[in-house]
Amino acid sequence: MKLQVLVSTMNLKDPIKFAKKMNIKSNAIIINQSDKFNYSKTKLGPNFIETYTLNEKGIGLSRNTALMRAEADICLIADDDVVYGDRYADKVVNAFKENPNADVILFNLTSLNPNRPEFIIKNKETVRWYRSLRYGAFRIAYRNSSIKKANVAFSRQFGGGTEYSSGEDSIFLHDCIKNKLKVIALPVSLGTVKQEESTWFKGYTDRFFIDKGVLFYSLYPRFGYLVGLQYVIRKYGSFETEHSFMYVLRKVFKGISKASCRKS
Repeated sequence: MKLQVLVSTMNLKDPIKFAKKMNIKSNAIIINQSDKFNYSKTKLGPNFIETYTLNEKGIGLSRNTALMRAEADICLIADDDVVYGDRYADKVVNAFKENPNADVILFNLTSLNPNRPEFIIKNKETVRWYRSLRYGAFRIAYRNSSIKKANVAFSRQFGGGTEYSSGEDSIFLHDCIKNKLKVIALPVSLGTVKQEESTWFKGYTDRFFIDKGVLFYSLYPRFGYLVGLQYVIRKYGSFETEHSFMYVLRKVFKGISKASCRKS
């Protein structure tokens, strides 16, 4: 069972140095968004690092470019601030061998930024639609054949470099579940993620909350306001020093209203 890591980054100069920094010890595809066009395939130990440098923009487009070119049995999605542990490849492959009915598996990565902690999976569970919002794309591994057969891809409207600043990972998982793919979460750690800089997160701004509202409506048009309310209740501790509860709720609801008006 072969594994490829699918990495999205920007303005990369040295793919091998970059792969070593991430401690990549499997085959990998790096999508490097820049102002040029180039392709390289370089050997790193027993593995190959393919780098596509493309003059384009948008995290969804970047991830789809890697998804379409992936040839391995199992694909592991990565951000460029991830550093893997030495045994990550074995852990991912073994997880799929031990869970033959799983199409998508979500793993733990520890955030090094205390202001942007990651949800920690403590027990194995099947991920339902109402729990799919808590996982970033860099925690996702999938069977290549399952994703291609279901024709699931990343949204090009949501995420860094697009109209709405985040949410492509949530939509991807939601679409997997909607297409009857089995998604599970395992208490298995693959490494760390810095979470220090982001192309989309610029603080708890009006746009941040409005874009959340648009995302909630896009995912759950019948329950958008309810999902928005529970999000503000659950996450308010993260931004209570900057905004009042009602201020945040109004902005989230504004995004929901904006999305519903567009659809109508």
